Amino acid sequence: MSDANPPIDLPQPRLISLAAHRDARGSFTELWRQSAFPAGPSFCQLNLSDSEDGVLRGLHVHLRQDDYQLVLSGALHVNLVDLRPGQDLRRWTWTLRPGEALHVPAGVAHGYWAIGPTRALYLVSAEYDGTDEHGLAWDDPTLALGWPGDQPLLSVRDQNNPRLVDLRLPGLVGL
Repeated sequence: MSDANPPIDLPQPRLISLAAHRDARGSFTELWRQSAFPAGPSFCQLNLSDSEDGVLRGLHVHLRQDDYQLVLSGALHVNLVDLRPGQDLRRWTWTLRPGEALHVPAGVAHGYWAIGPTRALYLVSAEYDGTDEHGLAWDDPTLALGWPGDQPLLSVRDQNNPRLVDLRLPGLVGL
């Protein structure tokens, strides 16, 4: 007898500790190594984000793009929601600090709240063209995500992101 909906083995988001090698001159840190991701992704664009205290970016979701985020200064409270089929809206929460990186696979909604002024780098696996930029309401009661506050600084776009019940993206859970 076979399961009508077998579990799908998909890459999961993961927090990666970055090792700094220090001596009297300063330090060296390897930020990315392709061999740590043998099945992909291959990154093609590097972005820099500066956020003031209380800025919330997201929730954003890409169908064709993985993200690899790392904090240079400050800290980010990160919430992830897995929207891929077979993942049952699994959620993760981390506080991302310098010396850590986060891999966010395609299909996983992600948002972060800047805890103090924060500078972050992120690699993406698809060049920006606007066709894979989707959003989900950061305060959707269905998701019940915890944030450091209730009055974030949001872009106009993020203020208008739909709730999960109104999100229409083919191939995502419940849609």
